[in-house]
Amino acid sequence: MTVHPAFPAAGPAAPLAVRVVDPLSLSDELAAAWDALAADASEPNPFAERWCLQSALHLLDPKRQARLVMVRDGEGGAVIGVMPLAPALHYGRLPLRHVAGWAHPNHFHGAPLVRAGFEGLFWSILLGWCDAATWAKTLVHIPRLTEDGPLHRKLIEVAHMRGGDAEVVHHEERALLESDLSPDAYWDAAMRAKKRKELRRQANRLAEEGAIVIRRRQAGEALDPWLDAFLALEARGWKGRAGSALASHGDTEAWFRAISAGAAEAGKLDMRALYLGERPLAMLINFLCPPGGFSFKTAFDEEYARFSPGVLLQQANLDLLGDDRIDWVDSCAAPGHPMIDSIWRERRRLVWVNVPLSAAGDRWRFHALARAEKLWRRWKRPAAKVGQEQDPS
Repeated sequence: MTVHPAFPAAGPAAPLAVRVVDPLSLSDELAAAWDALAADASEPNPFAERWCLQSALHLLDPKRQARLVMVRDGEGGAVIGVMPLAPALHYGRLPLRHVAGWAHPNHFHGAPLVRAGFEGLFWSILLGWCDAATWAKTLVHIPRLTEDGPLHRKLIEVAHMRGGDAEVVHHEERALLESDLSPDAYWDAAMRAKKRKELRRQANRLAEEGAIVIRRRQAGEALDPWLDAFLALEARGWKGRAGSALASHGDTEAWFRAISAGAAEAGKLDMRALYLGERPLAMLINFLCPPGGFSFKTAFDEEYARFSPGVLLQQANLDLLGDDRIDWVDSCAAPGHPMIDSIWRERRRLVWVNVPLSAAGDRWRFHALARAEKLWRRWKRPAAKVGQEQDPS
């Protein structure tokens, strides 16, 4: 077992069912176990699968603060859960040491990979291991869990069994595609007749510029031309100007290329594009992880924004509703996103959860923090109400 200095061995009290694994020297056995776990996960999460997370830990954590934690069903048993954790010195602006689920800016879902039916055992072992670890203090902070999903429900149960609470400290809603309607029926229900008419007009005007083709990458098709086109398209837009495009930084571009190749090899990469002649005007990338999907990235040519190429491509993307393997698709978009929120009508609610560790000092700090956060939220609500009353717009 490789242990990073930030994660020293927890001592003899640590459960033997937990291993901290160096992703750069993962054994063939554990790599296979991780892949098998993704196929039987309680909740699909591409960002925690090996083809995505292993590269992220390698390329996007240069200080090697995070470590990959694998939980087994007893010593030498089957791997039942995988989660990246990292020690944190601050909680927001407060100098409060704690443990956090590790993430990066393009890590859009925080759920660990856990074998279905083993959610409670996973949380019990993981939290017990953190209790015994000398580096772990105060609480474990888990970002972006699906509210009321099996992992969230079992975390609440386990926290109560340990004599504590699983405190929701933040929540967000984002667009979700989940319907029994056909793609055409969904489009008609989601978009007002006037808006549909305007989009048809824009499509007709765009067709006057040249041949319009919707393309979808096929299995076995060369990947690099698709990746090159997407990176260039995104970099030409506002993300490029803001320095937040994937190609703006060498590490994020390398990670993007690595995970795209990994997703393609795993049969989970879905890339689509709307072309005007040989020029891509909009592109999007889905990760398909049955029974769910995740709309990872999208980009469009701002020079053609008047034709709404991104919306036209999203209309074609609704054919996911006809995929028998996929029950829902998470947009991975920011809350209130002006484009996707107007097309996808369902919503997915994500929660950020704190769970206390068991030591008396940890419990005291946890409850002090919880009281402070409740007072802060109580103070913010009247302030926001006053602001709304003063700004009727």
